[in-house]
Amino acid sequence: MSKQQIRQVLKEHGKFSVDIDTLADDADLYEAGMTSHASVNVMLALEDSFDLEFPDRMLKRSVFESINAINAAVEELTAA
Repeated sequence: MSKQQIRQVLKEHGKFSVDIDTLADDADLYEAGMTSHASVNVMLALEDSFDLEFPDRMLKRSVFESINAINAAVEELTAA
């Protein structure tokens, strides 16, 4: 479970116009070019990658707006 894994998923599914590796962990991923459609693909890829399911309460922009936010959500779900 790592931010590097999250970055890899973002790299493959986020459709960024910038190199994801240049973004800080707290950078706004939507400002970096991720669309709502891409965020759905990212969410599905994260679910596959980490073998978890995001509950409805987490299906909101704030959960996917930064690597730190995604990491916190994944940690919460894997700890449960």
